[in-house]
Amino acid sequence: MAAAPTFAELEAAAERGDDDEVVRLGEAAVAARPGDDAAHELLARSLLALGRLDEAERHANDAVRIDPEEVGYRELLAEVLAARGAHRDAADEFARLARNDPRQSDWELAAARQRLGAAQPELGADAARRAVRLDPRNGRAQLALSQALARIGDAPGALQAADLLRIVGHQADRGDPEVGQDAGGEIVRPEVALAASPNVPGLDADSLQPHCEH
Repeated sequence: MAAAPTFAELEAAAERGDDDEVVRLGEAAVAARPGDDAAHELLARSLLALGRLDEAERHANDAVRIDPEEVGYRELLAEVLAARGAHRDAADEFARLARNDPRQSDWELAAARQRLGAAQPELGADAARRAVRLDPRNGRAQLALSQALARIGDAPGALQAADLLRIVGHQADRGDPEVGQDAGGEIVRPEVALAASPNVPGLDADSLQPHCEH
């Protein structure tokens, strides 16, 4: 009987980006070592990349069950749930992460997006507000807040958030490297809000353009 793959072999396949090989090795590894939480994690990530979402969720849950304190496992589970369209469950996971680390705006923002996907705009607005309070210069947080307020019929609030998004985008255009960017450093353009929130009265292309100073 062949020896079970080592974690080093599994990790090497993951580093190469060979998801099929990760799945092949990972399934053998967790069969031999069902308590290997790190193997479950790598297996879940590759299954997610391959679109095998039910299996990815099972292994992400296994990793969380084995080590419920590992933040990366819970974040992975939330990502899998979001990919499956289980937006409410994903939002609950992101909200749990945010409660455990209240300084982290990205998880509040992720929770807000999933609440919107779960048709829970009021909860989405609450999460987006928390994200904005934690990082007022995060354009994606301002956008999420504008979308959520639009969904609950708060046109003035949505317009205010969109206007702040416009200002953030304008500052990014003027070269401030810390303004108008998401966590990955991508500049958020304010005109994105128009496509994302098309039903807000008064939110049009002109309202989202930076005002030139003469």
